[in-house]
Amino acid sequence: MKLPSGHLTYCTNIHPGKNWDDDFEALKLNFPRIRKAVAGDQPMGIGLRLSHTSSLQLAEAEALNTFKAWMRDNEAYVYTMNGFPYGEFHRTVVKADVHAPDWITDERRDYTIRLFHILRQLLPEGMDGGVSTNPLSYRHWFKDGPGLEAAINAGTLNVVEVIKELVRIQQQTGQVLHLDIEPEPDGIMETGREFIDWFKNDLLRIGIPALATEFSLDTDEAEALIKKHLRLCYDVCHFAIGYEPHETVLLELEQEQIQVGKIQISAALKARLDRPAEERTRLKTAFDLFNEPVYLHQVVARRPDGSLIRYTDLPEALDAFDQTDAIEWRAHYHVPISMKEIGLLGTTQEDILKVLQLQQENPFTRHLEVETYTWEVMPDQIRLPIAESISQELNWVTGILK
Repeated sequence: MKLPSGHLTYCTNIHPGKNWDDDFEALKLNFPRIRKAVAGDQPMGIGLRLSHTSSLQLAEAEALNTFKAWMRDNEAYVYTMNGFPYGEFHRTVVKADVHAPDWITDERRDYTIRLFHILRQLLPEGMDGGVSTNPLSYRHWFKDGPGLEAAINAGTLNVVEVIKELVRIQQQTGQVLHLDIEPEPDGIMETGREFIDWFKNDLLRIGIPALATEFSLDTDEAEALIKKHLRLCYDVCHFAIGYEPHETVLLELEQEQIQVGKIQISAALKARLDRPAEERTRLKTAFDLFNEPVYLHQVVARRPDGSLIRYTDLPEALDAFDQTDAIEWRAHYHVPISMKEIGLLGTTQEDILKVLQLQQENPFTRHLEVETYTWEVMPDQIRLPIAESISQELNWVTGILK
């Protein structure tokens, strides 16, 4: 749905499915209801998530033509895709395997290129299109500095191969497509600082000579192409977990001429812990209600001096709850964005409001996507039927941005 500050949709990683048939059935069941509840008779975008298996199936001409016909009939269009999870994403243990295969592998590179060739056939004329992806790999798979450095180098080389393909697509069709790297807790890049440093110190270092040679360019032209086709996926939940100042991150991106591909509108759990012992105990119990086995729920705790303690998952953090001087917790759990509080716990909704305010004042992307995907593992008291849940989230955003 087109709003004054950009196109708004939701990410279909909310729908469980093992293959394209399952994905398509979920869309046919839910999307028309959501569009009617949110956009009325207006066209509305789809933030399409395809697993490796689904992407192979939708890449077939018959399946793609059927989907395009359905979109025409249902006033739908695709401008952004989620290429972060490669495999199954629901009803199985995902945890760190959400990063597998990572950017060190040919599988991740080839899957991502396939997504772009699907997107180029679905993208409305005159729009740019993006595919978000994981931040190279999961950092805890690498036990020492040299191993991590080698992973960054190998992953960056594969990212550059995707950028080359996006340059070729633009040369052939005029379409501007971009790969949107999504910093993630415990990813090789988990903060805005790490993304910017990687972009300047690794991507440009490797990418400029590679593109200059491949396309007979000078260094300035090669750098400009990299900055056109590689962007940041600004997941508000992830930045909020790290207590990152949004204005500062966005200002530095602007100064470095690094673009934001899309905003993923998402919220985390949070709570102040500098409270009496009895209240702290109740907060610990409240967090434990969200301790489920499917996804990683990293926790970042803040001490009185501002230093941070990072826990790789909620069980580890709960075990250490009474052993630190932390005054605040923020937990990686994509909770409903329309809720400021969930029982005793708060959410990082204020971070969303701040980012959307900055977007309204000076739009830094045209792609907006709600990404609340944990409905199936939410505590019972905040679950709603899925179409109703998504519609409520989107209507909350439109109420702010209109």
